[in-house]
Amino acid sequence: MAIRPPVNWRAGMAEEARALEAGTLDPECAGMVELYPESLLQATEQALQAFEEDVSALTAPSDAEVFDSIKKVVLRLNAINEDDRHGGAGFCTDEREQLCEYIDQTLNEHGIDVAALAARTGIDRAEITDFWRDW
Repeated sequence: MAIRPPVNWRAGMAEEARALEAGTLDPECAGMVELYPESLLQATEQALQAFEEDVSALTAPSDAEVFDSIKKVVLRLNAINEDDRHGGAGFCTDEREQLCEYIDQTLNEHGIDVAALAARTGIDRAEITDFWRDW
């Protein structure tokens, strides 16, 4: 099962906290707490949970139905990324890559051939979120 990116981000935060506590990381080099405020983590978890539920509900989906599920999660993530309640934190390159990989893996786990879906649409597999993605 695909691991939601916030799980990875929380693990990185815990590792950083342990390094700070052990004195092996200079506090000036720590910044994961600012990168991943709890509000961002929770909102992202909720968006990805809704995506999983959307995809799980698809039975013999058409390409349009799959893309509708992708569009919904991307628009939710766009809103999270732009939300001022996260203190300016949002999705940077690493986060974007993890989120896109998660979307791809989740679709695959639910029997959707992402490569074939992309090919039928005339796009590269890595571009399935690009129609709507602002982050």
